[in-house]
Amino acid sequence: WQVLYRHVFRNAMLLVIASFPAAFISAFFGGSLLIETIFSLDGLGLLGFQSVLNRDYSVVQGTILVGVLLVVVVNLAVDLTYAFLNPRIRVA
Repeated sequence: WQVLYRHVFRNAMLLVIASFPAAFISAFFGGSLLIETIFSLDGLGLLGFQSVLNRDYSVVQGTILVGVLLVVVVNLAVDLTYAFLNPRIRVA
C-alpha cells in the first residue's frame, strides 16, 4: 500500500489536477444555466443569458468578468497544488 500511495497515486493525481480546470469551469457555466432555467432560479447563468438577449452590455461585461476571475482563481489553485505535489516543478 505504501508503494501505491507514494508513487502510483501521486503520479496519477498530477494528470487529474492538470486537466481539472477546463472540465470544472465548462461544467459550472453550462450546468448553472441549465439548472437555473429548469428550476426557475435567479443566478449568474440566467442573468448573463437574459442580459445577452436584452442587449444589456454592462451586465454581460460583469458576468464575463466574474467568469474570468473564477478561471484565474481556479488556475492559480491548480498551479499551486501541482507545484506542491510535483517536486520537480520549481516556482520561479
